[in-house]
Amino acid sequence: MALKKDYEDIPGTFIFDADKGRLGYQLNQFCISLRLQKNRDTFGENEEAYLDNYKMTDEQRQAVLDRDWNRLLELGGNIYYTSKLAANDGINFQQLAGLMTGMGNEAYRAMMVAGGRSPEGNRYQSEWDEKEGDA
Repeated sequence: MALKKDYEDIPGTFIFDADKGRLGYQLNQFCISLRLQKNRDTFGENEEAYLDNYKMTDEQRQAVLDRDWNRLLELGGNIYYTSKLAANDGINFQQLAGLMTGMGNEAYRAMMVAGGRSPEGNRYQSEWDEKEGDA
């Protein structure tokens, strides 16, 4: 059983640490396999059959098939590895970030060009909980 970590209180963030690394090992092995063209071709021919080569959980497998980007991170995916799956689908890193934030590509780009998201109100989950309570 993993110990509670202070950084688990960052809202909307999945920290990739040793515990997540263990949880997502097979998922990340699948994702990194897509760096090779022959694997991308095989995956494209039959995604489910290709996934049979990796001992992922049912949830991880479904997140891959659904391209549920945030869920992949929650289930132990490393962003740099899961981005290989996105690249396989023709999605660049900026577009992926836009999808993951729900902002879309252009709004995400504009936010980053303007200096990024303010940390105010985004440091602790309790700040988000308070916002939801006010709504």
